[in-house]
Amino acid sequence: MLSAVVCTPCVPRVGWVALSDGIIQDVGTGRPSWRAIDLGDRILTPGLIDLQINGIGDIDFASAGSEDWLHACTSLTSRGVTSFCPTVVSAPLSAYDGMLTSIAAAQREAEARPSSPTIVGAHLEGPFLGGAPGAHRPELLQTADVDWLVRLVDAHPGVVRIVTISPEADPGFAAIQWLHEAGAVVALGHSEATYDVVIAAADAGASLVTHLFNGMSPLHHREPGMTGAALDDDRLTPTLIADLVHVHAAALRLAIARKPNIALVSDVVASPHASPPGSPQPDAIRLPDGRLAGATALLDRAVANVISLGIPIERAIAMASTVPAAVLGLTDRGCLVAGARADVVAFDATTMAVRDVWVGGDQIVVGDPI
Repeated sequence: MLSAVVCTPCVPRVGWVALSDGIIQDVGTGRPSWRAIDLGDRILTPGLIDLQINGIGDIDFASAGSEDWLHACTSLTSRGVTSFCPTVVSAPLSAYDGMLTSIAAAQREAEARPSSPTIVGAHLEGPFLGGAPGAHRPELLQTADVDWLVRLVDAHPGVVRIVTISPEADPGFAAIQWLHEAGAVVALGHSEATYDVVIAAADAGASLVTHLFNGMSPLHHREPGMTGAALDDDRLTPTLIADLVHVHAAALRLAIARKPNIALVSDVVASPHASPPGSPQPDAIRLPDGRLAGATALLDRAVANVISLGIPIERAIAMASTVPAAVLGLTDRGCLVAGARADVVAFDATTMAVRDVWVGGDQIVVGDPI
């Protein structure tokens, strides 16, 4: 049993969480009258769930080997991430089979390894993207190929969980509709689509919007664009990169105030010149021309950043756990409630640094991350 300040996510209060057999057995308020591990004023939260992370340190999930996956999983759990969707950006169609084979193998290895985070499934960010490619190589972008998607998903059952697609790359929304019916989460992004087109894509089955404000048509008072549609349509869950580089603090506050179902993502990308643990990190990864190519701040830092903007702790935690779990349809995690998977994080109450982590009820040693 763990005794601390508990965020279920509700307003944090002194309480306790009882763990057994990998499950949360019970949750209560006040100090327990029986023996418990006293964590003082640390804040207990559900494990964090990252819907979009491309790599960590110098490890790119598009090319990671077995040892890379082990190292990445260890580093992510030390930062409170207990479930994640490894993300691959636009690539030649011929490359996806190998990437998904690697991710499937990593899934199996993680399932068999105690204390490993859950690799929920792949997030394919492209190659069916449109007029706002960002750091994606334009020559790799193309119109959606439904037949190819069917073959790919069928060849890797249970591996593809999220696909980011642009409405203009899917005329008639055949790919969006098929992916939705196949059980994948369809995200809209890297697009210059109008408000009306985005709403039509949501009608076809899209439910997520990839990194709100970044790589999409902006909000204008006469043409709200994808940004406006994401904020206006309650069926759409926008994700936010909260590294305080990709999105201005004021825009973060406005979006969070507008949408209760907004999710934080890290969008961390691998860096071949990653700084060693404890050394200063770049604020983001950029292309030679200065364009943003991805973040360096992991999800725990995004949570701390959002709290620093005046967002209540319970809301920040929900954006990194409860909401992503709902996006993925994971009813067994994302909240500290009886019957949920025992994925628990203890944050320092002052710095919001991760101090303790339990994955499936197993406590891990929190060391220096990559």
